[in-house]
Amino acid sequence: MTSRERKKAAAGLREKLQILRSITHSHALSDTSIIMEASEYIKELKQKVFRLNQEIACEEDAIKQQSSYPTVSVETLGHGGFLVNVFSDKSCPGLLVSILEAFDELGLNVLEATASCADTFRLEAVGGENQAENVDEHVVKQAVLQAIANSSEGGSEREE
Repeated sequence: MTSRERKKAAAGLREKLQILRSITHSHALSDTSIIMEASEYIKELKQKVFRLNQEIACEEDAIKQQSSYPTVSVETLGHGGFLVNVFSDKSCPGLLVSILEAFDELGLNVLEATASCADTFRLEAVGGENQAENVDEHVVKQAVLQAIANSSEGGSEREE
């Protein structure tokens, strides 16, 4: 290699080191320090990528759990009764009992119900005239959602 080729290669290397220095926001002056700081910068970037991937995975899990959260619909029937539909992608122990206890606490008599608690959970219940006043669709729906939340918390405690 001639002297001119070496100088040209050295100038190219120096230029690349300066680019590396600017990318990594390094204040180092020596070539070794620039390379060491670039190495640290790369490690930091890898850690950030790892943390971001973990956050993405957590968000995806949260979205999956939200989508599997039970859907509840309540319709008012004549004479103060309600039609309650509950569906969940998964069944959990005690869910039906919790919902029926919520009906009882509201003073709703279950006149007719169809329930399936195998792999999924489905409940269609017709609640008769309520004995308590000020009970509307919203109150019934909130009571059912609270019963589901209580049942889910109790189920996860049992699994641990």
